[in-house]
Amino acid sequence: MPINIPIPEYSPGEELANSITHGVGIVLAIGALAILTAFATMFGDAWHIVGCSIFGATLIILYTASTLYHSIPFPGVKSLLRVIDHSAIFLLIAGTYTPFMLVNLRGPWGWSLFGVVWGIALIGVIFQVSLLRRWPIASVGLYVGMGFLVVVAIKPLLAALTPAGVSLLIAGGLAYTLGLTFYGWRRLPYHHAVWHLFVLAGSAFHFFAILLYVIPVAV
Repeated sequence: MPINIPIPEYSPGEELANSITHGVGIVLAIGALAILTAFATMFGDAWHIVGCSIFGATLIILYTASTLYHSIPFPGVKSLLRVIDHSAIFLLIAGTYTPFMLVNLRGPWGWSLFGVVWGIALIGVIFQVSLLRRWPIASVGLYVGMGFLVVVAIKPLLAALTPAGVSLLIAGGLAYTLGLTFYGWRRLPYHHAVWHLFVLAGSAFHFFAILLYVIPVAV
């Protein structure tokens, strides 16, 4: 079935900014994957390597999908790339949970939350290619709800992660959430590029949370 969805209109300058911001994200994501897996290999165990690899891979998928979506002007291809781009958000949210669930929690809480977030991510992707894309507000609500699902395990997470690590985790979540203000601020020129900068900031906070406070757990 052909994918036919409304595509937001941006000026050529805006699309260039949208492409560049997340094009930079691809480079940073590749570097993040290399650094995390290297440190996980040196100082961690198989759980660290798997968790960091999944997080890094979902970063690359997200930034690549977004960059391609904003770079390619052909309407038919752009509609497909928009679905992939929005599906990749679900994957990144689940991918961000993964190192914390597999390393810091890992027990009943960790495995339960791991299963739930990846289950929601799978449902989100299915909805994106079928029904949910028709109601963008539902997608945003599911993204935010999935991101803040961590509060159900906040007590064991606080016990398993240092205050500084929790602070970086929260800062990343807040960066993504505050960025939604600009995502929806359609009348503001370059609003989507600003949203992209908040996404980069959120990813950076979570990268450092994993690098500094997840990998050393096994040291």
